Formats: sequence, C-alpha cells, structure tokens
Amino acid sequence: MGPRVTDAPALSVTNLSKRFGGALALDHVALEVRRGEVHGLLGSNGSGKSTLIKILAGFHDPEPGGEVRLYGRKVPLPVPGARVREMGLAFVHQHLGLIPSLTVMENLALGDLATTHNWGISWRAEEARAAEVFARYDLALDPRREVFTLSPVEQALLAIVRAVEDLRTASKEPGVLVLDEPTPFLPRAGVEQLFRLVRAAKDEGASVIFVSHDVDEVREITDRATILRDGKLIDTVVTADTSHDAFVERIIGRAMTAYGGAGKARPNAEPLAEVVELTGPGLGPVSLEVAEGEILGLTGLIGAGYDAVPALLYGARNATGGRLRLAGQSIRLDTMEPPEALARGIVYLPADRMGAAGVGSLPVSDNIGLPVLERLRRAAGLFDRDIRQHAGSLGARAGVKPNAPELPLSALSGGNAQKALLAKWLQVEPRLMLLDEPTQGVDVGARQDIWDALDGAAEGGAAILIGSTDYEQLAQLCHRVLVFARGRIVEELTGERLDKDAIAEACFRSTTLTAAAE
Repeated sequence: MGPRVTDAPALSVTNLSKRFGGALALDHVALEVRRGEVHGLLGSNGSGKSTLIKILAGFHDPEPGGEVRLYGRKVPLPVPGARVREMGLAFVHQHLGLIPSLTVMENLALGDLATTHNWGISWRAEEARAAEVFARYDLALDPRREVFTLSPVEQALLAIVRAVEDLRTASKEPGVLVLDEPTPFLPRAGVEQLFRLVRAAKDEGASVIFVSHDVDEVREITDRATILRDGKLIDTVVTADTSHDAFVERIIGRAMTAYGGAGKARPNAEPLAEVVELTGPGLGPVSLEVAEGEILGLTGLIGAGYDAVPALLYGARNATGGRLRLAGQSIRLDTMEPPEALARGIVYLPADRMGAAGVGSLPVSDNIGLPVLERLRRAAGLFDRDIRQHAGSLGARAGVKPNAPELPLSALSGGNAQKALLAKWLQVEPRLMLLDEPTQGVDVGARQDIWDALDGAAEGGAAILIGSTDYEQLAQLCHRVLVFARGRIVEELTGERLDKDAIAEACFRSTTLTAAAE
C-alpha cells in the first residue's frame, strides 16, 4: 500500500524508461518532488531531462512498467496530455507558448477561450481579474498590452503566472509547476524577478521543477536537485549541501580537473576570416578569427549566444554592428544579407533542417540544385532531368541513401537529409562555412560521413565555424573551441584541453566566469 494521499509527495516517478529505436533515452529513472519545494533537474544534452519532461507532459509514451503519481494518486500512462492541468501539472517551456498578437489578459485567459465562445466572456471582468492576479504577485503588467510589446522578462513572467493560475482553477491540489529552461535568454535582473515569482508560487503551496543547465541558478533557487546522465538517475542532493564543483562532477561524470586526449594542431596559416566587434540581440561584442583549413567550434549553455553567430555572419539574422574581414575585404555585418554572403563565398547550414536549411516538400534534386541553377540553365529553359542528374551525382558522392533525387527531402532520414543539404553547399566550394548543430538528430553512420565531409572541406582550404552543444563532435572535429556565456566569449580551448569533458566543464563553469567579470 502506498502512502496516504495527504502524506504523499507532490510528484513521484518510479522506474520510468523510454526507447527511441534501439537507443534507451531514459533508463528506469525515479524522481520525487516534495510538497512546496523547488526541485532542480540537471544534466548535459542527451541526459534524459527533455525526455522525462515530455513524458510528464504527454508528448512521449513511456515503456511499460513505470509509474507516475501526483499527490499519491496514480496517473494513467501514457499521460493524457489534455488533462495534465486538471491532474495538477503545468508546464512553461523555453518558448513560453504565448500568442504575441493577443493582449496580456487574452493570453492569461487562453484556457477559458479554448472552451468558451468569445461572446461568453466578459472582457471587463477578465481585465479586472488580470489586474488582481498581477497585484497579488507584485507585477506591473498592463492587461491591455499586446504581448509582442512586452520585454522577454515580462513575457516569461506572464507565462509563469498563467501556468500557476491555471493550476489554481483546474486542480484541487496546489499543483506542480514545471519550468523548462525558463532563464537562458533573460538578463540577470530578469532572472531575479523570475525567482521572486517562483518563491511566491512556492509560498502559495505549489511545487516547482526547475529544469536548467545553469548550476549557479539551480543552487540559488532550489531546495533539492536531481542529476541525470546518459538517461540514468545519478543522484538527488540537498542543494545547500552541494558545491558548484560537486554538481558539475555529477553532471559530466568525472572530476573537474581530469583531462584527456589532445586536439588537432591548428593550421599554420594566416586568418582567412576575421570577425570584429560583432553585436546582435543579446550578443557581443564578439571578435574572433579562423584560418584557412581551420575548423573552429562555438559552444556554451542554452542562451549563451554562440548559436547566433553563424546566422548573424550570413545575414540570416540582423546584426546590429561589426565587420567581417574576408580574404582581404572588409564587410559591414549590419547590412549583410544572404545573397551577398553567398556571392562572397559564405554558406550557412542552419539547425532547422526542414524549416530553414531545406524545403521538405520539394524534391531532393531541387534542394541540392538551388545554388547552381544558373549553371544548369539551357537556352530553351531548365530541364528537370538536368537537375536530377546533377543531384544524383552529388548524392552518390555524399552517400545519400536512397539516392533518389525525385523523392521529397522529408522522405529521407535525418542523417541522409543533412548529407544532401551539406552536399548542396559543398558544391559551390565555399571560402567560409557556417554550421549550426550539423549532426543533431542523425545516426552514427551519417554523423561520421558528415564529419568526413567537413574535414575534407577544411583540407581543401575552407574556413569552418561550427556552433554546437555536441561536445564529442567539437572535440573530434575542431582545432579550437570558443566557449560563450551571456553573449560573450569567455574561454578558448585548444590542445590537450580539447576533449568532450573539458568542453562540458568549461560550459558549466562559464556562468561563474562571467559573474566574476561583472
């Protein structure tokens, strides 16, 4: 017999597992969140944090044999996603789930809007309710403002208040609020404001799961914390009794001072590309250089800013300042646009494979042929067979399987789609390659093919920038790795310090370095 409902923890997870194909992403994990506690959930990328949260939210079905209880009551598995709030769970994910074009009070009332006709809602009453709610949490939010006019901090606070209020109205219990990486894009003052709101929710009886990469923030806001690694439960600790280094050692699985391996020697060449004082939203100023034949890694925790650099250099996002010196020419980055970048020999492969890097509904041949359409144009027009033949030749060289250029890109596996998109850019023989998470979501074989292709491009003289949180990939591919925190470069790793554990350690140490600098 389990504990009495009145004595039971707010959330109890037992023996929870999840497989994706042959990979065990979550391996018999247990978690207990007490009533009225703020509980941290930490781990590196691939540790199982996201999988666990998605199971609790009803996005993933767990393997048989696991159990989830809320306030002592058994939760049906898979979790019925439509009933999570009624059962006592609410989630605030990194992208918040707000509708920018609606007002603050309309976003606050979204739960009611989903079940009520617009004419059944008194907006005067909703405005008064919103004002009362914000006053209770000491928040200066205007219910009539449109959400897109709010600052990132205000939007995060609104999302959390909405989740807490939904729990108050939908559940008989105080509820469990899950904050999934809520702070990475917030300035320090915003983080402190968010923490005040978390403490207020705790004071009202709610339990909070705080999912984060930031060890210092976890130590500041949580009572206890659970660490996952490689899909397994490593430890649950009392936060006040656990040092920063002890957390990091549990996260990466070894003492912080232990290093192994050696990075590749940097090419003995002059810089091919030099970035000078690059600035953008939440970034900079950042200056760096990369030599001909060099692969330079950029990394950091979520929200550190490293992933903005490739997009800003290509003009896919708007830089606010800075210059790029490329092959003897100085280029303004605040006016850079993708056509100019491509004309100068710069290519960019975004992380969003089907949304930004390629067009999933179009044939593989169209995706590969896009940069060289003019070369394939005939006097009488452009023939599909020419594009297909060209794409088939490149696909065979890149190891795309099946090598069927007429198939839509979305029909390929993640790894084969990425190989096709990489082949698209390698055919133009770029000077500077900018890549964001190039092996994310690909299988081991495709991953090696992509590494080989990038190594070959570097040997051919290209300068390559890779933004990634795959520490093993960075350690094996890169000549140097730059670690970012809060929009700036805080550390450079080379030589013997360039292995996956040293990179992970530097990323988790980075928040301490920037805090000391400030």
